[in-house]
Amino acid sequence: MKIVFAGGGTGGHFYPIIAIAEQVNKVVDEQKIVEARLYYFSNSPYDKNALFETGLEYHYVPAGKLRIYFSLQNFIDGFKMIFGFFVALMKLFFIYPDIVVGKGGGASFPTLLAAKILGIPTLIHESDTVPGRVNKLMGKYATRIALSYPEAAEFFPKDKTAWTGQPVRKDLHDATTEGAYEYLKLEPGIPVLVILGGSQGAQKINDIVIDSLPELVTRYQIIHQVGAKNMADVTGRSGLVLEKNEHASRYRPFAFLNVLGTKMSYGAAALVVSRAGSTLFEIALSGKPSIIIPITDSNGDHQRKNAYAYARSGAAIVIEEENLSPHLLVSEIDNVISNPSKLKAMSTAAKQYAHPDAAYTIAKEIVHIAESHEA
Repeated sequence: MKIVFAGGGTGGHFYPIIAIAEQVNKVVDEQKIVEARLYYFSNSPYDKNALFETGLEYHYVPAGKLRIYFSLQNFIDGFKMIFGFFVALMKLFFIYPDIVVGKGGGASFPTLLAAKILGIPTLIHESDTVPGRVNKLMGKYATRIALSYPEAAEFFPKDKTAWTGQPVRKDLHDATTEGAYEYLKLEPGIPVLVILGGSQGAQKINDIVIDSLPELVTRYQIIHQVGAKNMADVTGRSGLVLEKNEHASRYRPFAFLNVLGTKMSYGAAALVVSRAGSTLFEIALSGKPSIIIPITDSNGDHQRKNAYAYARSGAAIVIEEENLSPHLLVSEIDNVISNPSKLKAMSTAAKQYAHPDAAYTIAKEIVHIAESHEA
């Protein structure tokens, strides 16, 4: 059995692939399938360690970005896509997998298109309420389509679409409280805020948080994922803002949180502040109340729609980016954390929204389709 995964570019595309691949390995073991091989086709390995640990063999496939606006980069990326298609076609022809699994984004397009030409079954997963351009196009030809949000079903053929939830890596299914305060160097007894800007960080959130620090650190300690490219700037500016502040040590910026750091951050958190990407489902699995700040100009306004779809469950509060200010952020944080019954209700709603078996459900369908193709 041979299974090709295609996608990448951001953590929101890459890590759900890892989550599904983990569970494919589990299903393969359960069903005692011999000689199963997993491949990853993308224009970047993104996280080589994760690929190695999951048993995914990386193959480089050139890809570009599909834009709906004019840009000279469109011409360059157009040639990348065409070249990537022929590279993927050649690689798929010689490997000839039993199924191709696409996660969306430009990096998955050449491989999904090549699979269609070769008649190889495909399964795609859509993480947002509004599908991206690649999934919307290739969903017409996919064998099966899995969704994180039921709202996305209107964009795909109903007879081959299922609401499975978002695949989350198995190591992030349970928030870890034991040892979290020691690992993260936190003070006991002081509520913890975890502020996440996504894998790339979020400049607007970073700016507002820094402006809010003098007030926030009087009552809370903050774990702030700022993004590698923003780390030096945030460290410098926060140092100036908190200069001579007796609680300056309560602010802890991180360029990136690894799996253990993420688990322990969720475990210690009283409240999480986040964008409205794939991280929402990690938060839901951790059972933590959250404040969601969606990106204003996301494709199809999907982040805003994601945020409100999640907030309707009662698990989160949404702050529109255009309304975001230090005063509003601090006020909403105070309102949630000072209300134990609200915290409990939001936590319960988050756990109910999560789909802990999403990756396993998708993995079983992948193996089923692959076995049917083998036959």
